[in-house]
Amino acid sequence: MSLAISSETLHDTGEAGDSTSDDAPEQPIAISIKSVSKTYPVALARLKGFFRLRSKAPVEALRDVSFDIRRGEIFGLIGRNGAGKTTLTKIIATLVQPTSGTVTVHNCDSVRDEVRVRAQIGLASAEERSFYWRLTAEQNLMFFARLYGLSMRSARQRIAQLLTQFDLEELARRRFGELSTGNKQRMAVARAMLNTPPVLLLDEPTRSLDPLAASRMRILIGSLADSTPPVTVLLTSHNLAEIEELCARVAVISGGCIRALDTPPNLRSRHRQSEQVRLVADGISAAHAAELLRSAVGEVEVSGDQDGITVRLLREPSDDRLNLTLRALIDGGARVLTCEAERATLLDVLESYERDAPEGKEKSGRDGVGVE
Repeated sequence: MSLAISSETLHDTGEAGDSTSDDAPEQPIAISIKSVSKTYPVALARLKGFFRLRSKAPVEALRDVSFDIRRGEIFGLIGRNGAGKTTLTKIIATLVQPTSGTVTVHNCDSVRDEVRVRAQIGLASAEERSFYWRLTAEQNLMFFARLYGLSMRSARQRIAQLLTQFDLEELARRRFGELSTGNKQRMAVARAMLNTPPVLLLDEPTRSLDPLAASRMRILIGSLADSTPPVTVLLTSHNLAEIEELCARVAVISGGCIRALDTPPNLRSRHRQSEQVRLVADGISAAHAAELLRSAVGEVEVSGDQDGITVRLLREPSDDRLNLTLRALIDGGARVLTCEAERATLLDVLESYERDAPEGKEKSGRDGVGVE
């Protein structure tokens, strides 16, 4: 950011808490997750016990996870590999049953009403293996469209629309096995949207895409919430800039537990320990500025020459180091040109929760393999 600063208006530029007012009526809940836990038992535990063989402890992939996602919301789920993201996504999609707790999609229980839940969900996973590699891209989509119950005519219309939407028209008659990894990923998202589901579960949808294709994918995902009727999206990604761009709210999962849930700005503001501030000024020499600032705020980094200087300092959100620095420079005859602060990112937030995670929880997995 750039700030125009004068000697009459010196203010602390610490980040204030975001306050948003939304007069729009609150949307109904699309996905409700209540106290969901998932423990993977040890394979052949009784047999191993009978022969007194060593076996690993059961893996607790999720523990007491609870949150709601409203209709038309793009909700982000972030965490390292093995944190429980994919397990939770599979439970919502009815591919895995929870050990305890409940998941409902538009008031349909994922265990008791699994058929109705599946009809409302489109799932695109990061590592898709269910396409038929000898069939063309178009034939694959037709096969799954017919499984969804679309008529031949409706399926052809919908497939043509999706091939255009995902820039796959030139690849329609190419065998799936010949497609690049990025195009296979686009096919996975296209298939998830075949029956126009009201809920989409997207697991790293821009993985392996080139920058232009990834940008178009983000634009498409962002438009879903504004469509009629609105589509609810649960988005997991390791691209934290993408999560911040698209998601209204973000949950941080670590060791199978939800550690935080809030808007991206609120998560950043709560977990900023300090910030790096960079000032650019002229009208003062580097030596004179260093002397003034040493007396006013202590040691800071000053570089430059007679024509202009750059000052770098660390500050806490509640201290007055920036105010004192600005006042000392302006009183010394300097003209402050820019003031830029490096704000905390979602990566900083994620790393702060990972540091606090119970030892070994985030690395555990079934039979020694990390649970996603």
